Parts: sequence; C-alpha cells; structure tokens
Amino acid sequence: MQNPFTLVFGKSPFESIARLAQTNEIIDSFSAEMMNQQIYMITGVRGTGKTVMLNDIARYFSAEKEWIVLELNPDRNLLESFAAKLYDYKDMKDLFMKAKIDLSVLGIGVSIEKAEPFFDIENAIEAMLEIVKKKNKRVLVTIDEATSNVSMKVFASSFQLFVRREFPLFLLMTGLFENIDALQNEKNLTFLYRAPKVKLNPLDKGAVKAKYQEIFSLDDEKSLEMADLTKGYPFAFQVLGYLTWQKNGDYKSVMNEYRQYLSEYVYDKIWSELSNKDRKICYGIAKSSDGKIKEIRNVLSLKTNEFNPYRDRLKKRGLIDTEERGFVHFTLPEFEQYVLIHY
Repeated sequence: MQNPFTLVFGKSPFESIARLAQTNEIIDSFSAEMMNQQIYMITGVRGTGKTVMLNDIARYFSAEKEWIVLELNPDRNLLESFAAKLYDYKDMKDLFMKAKIDLSVLGIGVSIEKAEPFFDIENAIEAMLEIVKKKNKRVLVTIDEATSNVSMKVFASSFQLFVRREFPLFLLMTGLFENIDALQNEKNLTFLYRAPKVKLNPLDKGAVKAKYQEIFSLDDEKSLEMADLTKGYPFAFQVLGYLTWQKNGDYKSVMNEYRQYLSEYVYDKIWSELSNKDRKICYGIAKSSDGKIKEIRNVLSLKTNEFNPYRDRLKKRGLIDTEERGFVHFTLPEFEQYVLIHY
C-alpha cells in the first residue's frame, strides 16, 4: 500500500486535515450573488498548507460551469499572462474572436480580419471581461506565493480598476506574512490593505490525533503523543506520518530523521530570512525554561520597549504564540532545539 503522506510542498496528500471553516468562508464569499468581497489573501509560515488550501478552492470552482479559473505564475508578467490565459480559455476563445477582439499586436492570438487590434492590455482585458459578464460567468485568478514585485503591483492596480467597474473578477493569493504585508503597505494599493487575510494557524490537535490513530491503529496515548510532536504544524504532520509509515508505526524510532527533515526542508530557510535581532530574540525564547517574557528579557538584557517590537514581528510571521499573557512559545515543533544549535 502506498504511503498516504507526502513530503512535497504544495502537493495535496492522500491524507490531510481540511481547514473547513476557512475554506468555506472564501467559497461562500466568492459564491455570493452580490459581489461584496472579491479578494482574499492566505498567509502563514512556510509549511502551513497555503498552497494546498488554494488548490482545494481552485479545484472546487473549476468544477462549477459558471466559473473560469486561471492560475498565474508570480514570476511572469501577470497582466499579460492573465490576458493570454483568459483569451485562450476553453469555450471563451470563440466568443472573443466572434466579438472581433484582436490581441495580435499584444502578442496574443492571431490577427482577426476587419478588426481593430487592441494596443492597450487593460482595454483588451476589459473587452473580454464584458463578454464574460454578459455570459453570467465569473473569473477566479489564483496566485501562489505572491511577492511585492513590479509585476504584482501593476496587476493589483489593474485589478482594482476592474473591480471598480463591477466586473465578475476574483483574486485569491497566498504569501508569506512579510510579502503580503509589503504588498498591503504599498501606498497606491490601499484596497489590498482592506482585503481580508486568512491566517493559517496550527491544525486542531484532536483532528491530528484522530487521523494518526485511524491510520496507524494506535491507542489514545500514543496517537496523542504523535499529535503533540507536530504542534499542529501541517508539514510536520506530513513528515512524522511519512516517516512513521516507513517504520510500520514506530514513531519513536524516527525522531532524529524527523528533526532533520524539518531543519532541511523548512527551518533553514526560515532562519536565513530572520534578522540578527530576530534570531537573538528566538535564542532568548529557546533558552527560557517556560517561555516567561520577563525571564527572556533578563537573558537578553532587554527592556520591555526593546523586546516588544521583535516579539510582535515574530508573532506576525507565525513563529511564536502569545496567547498566554506574559509568555511566548514557538509554534513550530522542535524549533527550540534548532535555534539553540544554530544561533
């Protein structure tokens, strides 16, 4: 029997734990008759399942006949890619050509006899969206791992215009907190600042426990111990499950390999993106016995006003949990050990 878990980022595994509430929030909002919300941004630390959630939503709408779903590559010219993919979309291309929408000057499609070619890509997209609207269809654009580059800013500005003109256009993006934050803080993209963010928090421990118990036929104690080892971190859920499957359910024997996979696949990258001061704060948290903020500040010789900005930044990145007043804890499993080794 095939291993039901996967180590490949973005790939929907055979065994996963759906985020039903957050997924349904987006689906219901986009499906509403009145277009009140046309953009959502999914954010979270690496390995929290952003891409899987985006793919699940895209797959849902792809199965609906009134929807056109277009996946764009954030490393290409987004506006050009959008125009080209919409123009070539099945069941729509003939309608665009019949309406004499000629995009050949823009490098899209072929020249149409007795048609005035479009020289401006925004005008071309608007002409296509007019036809989409008349056919009572909706367009969903998905962008995975969006970054604040020039192409993204241009696309977002154009998207804002299309929304103002009440075209049935929707946008679903994923991105790391720092990339989404940079986009939202662009002074010319204020509508993005108001767009809802879906932050992917840890999976429900009870759901993780139940899934491990079902797959490995473990008792309550052992399945709960496995769940605790993941801290609800989706990639850790997959890694521990994958390795345990290979060892016929002996999860205790895979701990060294489990830590190595987390380090090499995720933590090395996260660590490389932190500033020296961020790393210092992480070290203080890792050195503390129980995560008490006062103890951490004493270890680092920091005053409250010096510590708080970095605490807030690590929280926004999804690396620490601050729900317990006066305490902070890492959200990622085995991250304390990683920090102590690499600082």
